[in-house]
Amino acid sequence: MKLIPRLKQSSLQQRLQWIAQPAKYMDSAGKQAPDIFQADITGGDGYVFVNHPEAMRQIVTSDRSKYFASSKENRLLQPLVGDNSLLMIEGDRHRQRRKLLLPPFHGERMQAYGALICNLTRDLVNQLQPNQSFVARHITQEISLQVILEAVYGLQDSDRSEELKQRIARLANIFESTLTSALLFFPWLHKDLGAWSPWGNLMRQQKAIDEAIYQEIANRRTEDCSQRQDILSLMMSARDESGEAMKDYELRDELMTLMLAGHETTATAIAWGLYWLHRYPEIKAKLQAEIASLGANPDPMAIAKLPYLTAVCKETLRIYPVAMLTFPRTVLESTELMGYKLEVGQVLMGCIYLMHQREDVYPEHHQFKPERFLEREFDSYEFFPFGGGKRRCIGEALAMLELKLVLATIISEYNLELKSGAFLKGNRPEIPARRGVTLAPKKGVAMVFQGKR
Repeated sequence: MKLIPRLKQSSLQQRLQWIAQPAKYMDSAGKQAPDIFQADITGGDGYVFVNHPEAMRQIVTSDRSKYFASSKENRLLQPLVGDNSLLMIEGDRHRQRRKLLLPPFHGERMQAYGALICNLTRDLVNQLQPNQSFVARHITQEISLQVILEAVYGLQDSDRSEELKQRIARLANIFESTLTSALLFFPWLHKDLGAWSPWGNLMRQQKAIDEAIYQEIANRRTEDCSQRQDILSLMMSARDESGEAMKDYELRDELMTLMLAGHETTATAIAWGLYWLHRYPEIKAKLQAEIASLGANPDPMAIAKLPYLTAVCKETLRIYPVAMLTFPRTVLESTELMGYKLEVGQVLMGCIYLMHQREDVYPEHHQFKPERFLEREFDSYEFFPFGGGKRRCIGEALAMLELKLVLATIISEYNLELKSGAFLKGNRPEIPARRGVTLAPKKGVAMVFQGKR
């Protein structure tokens, strides 16, 4: 069996570049070792990045005797989502919780969220003034956060809703820069030195959100929620195989996970979508024509089924995937993967970014080409922006629906343009940069609102 390639950079160089310039780190690594490599990003060589479709299939579909989906490598998220999040629990407990949480994110439930997403988008974009400059990532974050508050929490416009929205936004924006994102990667920085210190600020924002969440759960327990369709109410009424309901602390951790993993990632994807559509006017025009073909006031679910819109959204998630890596899998027994030797204890990470950049799978991979998703059906080991297997993102359906409907609403009803200087023909001014554990547009996509169409 072959040995897994090691990168030429030192451990310190790898770790610093992984934190500060993750896309550049992966681009360089992919050139050195196209299919698999040992990533020394934590002070050790236990991480193995994999980006070959067949290797991904083997990892995701293998039984638990070979690879185990361990949450140990997700500990950097524990201060934010808690110990009882779906991201942190394992084995049978994870299987039972996933089964409990999946129903609110599928089927007819999604139809109830369609009109909500479109109306929220209009409400927020209508607040912009003609010729007003704005950062798309800020607007999309507000839209996505409001969707979370109403669809997940069931909070309409109220003092409680506004207070929670402000608190969540402040917490999420702590990781707006690479420097503050580094807090997650260095445990020795987890020192509460007061409200002025980075970690102290984070802990105080977290405590304020916790107080609001627990108060909302307490209020909800005094109400009749049998007719409510929001995800919190559905989670509170759900029962596991033994008839047990979720505890308050479990609800809190899942709500934090949905807030941070849900609204942050979707907001970033929508901002990228706006960038690519306005960088390539011909793609935007084609999409506008497709939406117009549905006539006036089309049903949101009919919009969501449009093939070219779907292709645009998939290409947006392909070219710069918001999530860079899949859920980690720990090697439980010495084995081989595509002829490479794997040792017990090594941690396999499917590299979504590099998989989506493979020239043999996506010809002209640096080009934004939605047509590729109309010309070919990619399997779940070639295109997996939401991960795969038993750890696939449970909010995928809601995220895709939101991405489609927000983009379609804005493109069909408003005129926007990239701000002068934000795009110069022939180069790529918007580059992916770290935002917490995700990739986001470094500048947030600077735009100008020109009014309604």
